[in-house]
Formats: sequence, structure tokens, C-alpha cells
Amino acid sequence: MTKIITTIAFFICSLVSAQGQFEQGMGKAFQLWGEGKNTEASDLFERIAAAEKTSWLPNYYVALVNTTTAFRTKDKDQMNLLLSKAQKALDIEMDKNPNNAELLVMQAMIHTAWIAFDPMTNGQKLSGTVMELYGKAQVIAPENPRVVFGKAEFEIGGAKFWGTDTKPMCVQIEKAIGLFATFKPETPFSPKWGLERALEAQKNCK
Repeated sequence: MTKIITTIAFFICSLVSAQGQFEQGMGKAFQLWGEGKNTEASDLFERIAAAEKTSWLPNYYVALVNTTTAFRTKDKDQMNLLLSKAQKALDIEMDKNPNNAELLVMQAMIHTAWIAFDPMTNGQKLSGTVMELYGKAQVIAPENPRVVFGKAEFEIGGAKFWGTDTKPMCVQIEKAIGLFATFKPETPFSPKWGLERALEAQKNCK
């Protein structure tokens, strides 16, 4: 009996230790990202993902760090490198759970980065896919502010390109801002970004 209790205690300690390492690692990766050390942050998220295969979050952040970096990149080789890394990490999690709204938004963002980099080549090829991704995400999580905002922001880009009215999308941005106020992330590390960008888009609407 003592042996069983010792084994259970050891198992629980292992779980607590593993959880502690996961949380410490994620905290450190966020710190690096906050300091603008994007490559180091991405590498650390990647190492956490390799060790912690039950959580989709580390690979999600590998994709997010590299995609947001890609939006600020003008060099094609660098774009390829960043977005290939983002796509590879995202594919791992999409294979496990293709109905995760946050992952669908992330996939839409990767495609949008390609469109922003070369609209003439990639716009027609990827725009329909992006709208399908947001449509699917909206069915799964209609109250997720990143879903509502991401779709509206992408549609505004298209409306400006074609010279059509952006008012309906501005209404959706207002809605997203309201949703940010009530949205509760599942865990301390779950996605909660987007409000600042939505507020910026709201200013542009006005």
C-alpha cells in the first residue's frame, strides 16, 4: 500500500513539475517576444511544442510570432522562411484539431500575409480561401473577437482595393471590440490579442 501511495505521489509530483516547466517556458517565451527577440521566442515555443504534445498553444505561438514578423518583412526569401515555419507549426495542430477557431484564424492570417506581400499574385488565389476560413471559424465560435475582427479587417482590405463601402465591416469591428470586453480565455496562455488592432481599425473607420 505504501508503495502504491509513493508511486501516486511521485506521479502527481511529476505532473506538477511538468506543468511548472511548461508554464515557466511559456512565460519566458512571451518575455522574449515582448522584448522583440522574435527568433528566440519562436525557437523556445518550438522546443516547448516538441516536449508538450498535448497542448496546441506552443505551435500556435510559433505560427503567430513568425506570421506577425512576416507582415513587416519586404524580403521574399525572409517571407518564405517565416511563413514556411509558421505553416509547418500550424499544420501539426490543424491535423489534430481542424475545428479550432483560433487555428483557423491563424491559417487565414498566414494567407493574408502572403496576399499583403504580393497582392497581384496571391490576392485572387488566396482571398476566397481566407473568407472560407473565417466563415468556418464564425460557425464554430461566433463570439470569438478575433474571428469577428479578423474577418472584418480582411473584408475592409478588399473593399478599399475595389472601392466599395466599408461601413458594414466597421459595424463588425465595433462588435468585435464589445466581444473583447467579455471574452474569457480558457487558460492563462490562450490567445487574447487583438483589441489594440481593433481599436486602431475603429479609428480608421471614423
